[in-house]
Amino acid sequence: MPQKDPLYRQIAVDLRMKIESGEYTQGSRLPTEIELMDHYEASRNTIRDAIRQLTSLSLVETRQGQGTFVTRKGETFVTVLTGDPKVGEGGTSYLSQVNAQHRKASPARPRVEVQRAPKEITKRLRVPDDTQLVSRHEQRFIDGIPWSLMTSFYPMEFITQGADRLLRAEDIAEGAVRYLADAIGLRQVGYREWITARNPDGNEQAFFGITHEATVFVNFRTAFDQNQKPMRVTVTVFTTDTNQFIVDVGDVPDPQYGEDSEPS
Repeated sequence: MPQKDPLYRQIAVDLRMKIESGEYTQGSRLPTEIELMDHYEASRNTIRDAIRQLTSLSLVETRQGQGTFVTRKGETFVTVLTGDPKVGEGGTSYLSQVNAQHRKASPARPRVEVQRAPKEITKRLRVPDDTQLVSRHEQRFIDGIPWSLMTSFYPMEFITQGADRLLRAEDIAEGAVRYLADAIGLRQVGYREWITARNPDGNEQAFFGITHEATVFVNFRTAFDQNQKPMRVTVTVFTTDTNQFIVDVGDVPDPQYGEDSEPS
């Protein structure tokens, strides 16, 4: 006989169905722990485990002293990760309104630092642990909605070779890929995407307006130059509940979107 799921998972599934059906609407408060305990004939710890699972899926959020609320869903962003390997740009759009309006990502003024390379970056750039890097941090929005946090890391040697604009806290209008090619002859020939998931840190919680129990995507893009050497690592953080990604392989048409269906 197949073993039943633990009670907390059964409760989480039932609550999720009620949220998705609209019985519990966006922004509404769920019943209290005591009410849920009575309804499901479960212990407080079991109810809390169920709520914790819903929180990890960004379906609900717990507010201190107020209760647990159904999260408000924003627009879904779809990002095409595959683009021109020599430029490294894909496309991003709203899922629900892609045919109605053209949306554009807008970064804030970058924050530039010189810092010791984080361990996860040294491995990807293939540099020693004590290497000094230039990091460029950007908060990115679509129509004023927080979309992503992006940090690009560059070896300090690029500065001494002549790419000094990397140190300026201003946008590089033509893009860093073209600028590095023009300034120091460094050509990007390809890049690798590596996507992971984890809980958000404090800065990410504040920017996206999410709780610690939520989940974020972390995309590591390592770019390679004409000598097959890593030339840049860009780390981009996205929320999991409002972002989807597309990877195209071969000669395929642009995806088609329907308001009530998945893209195809």
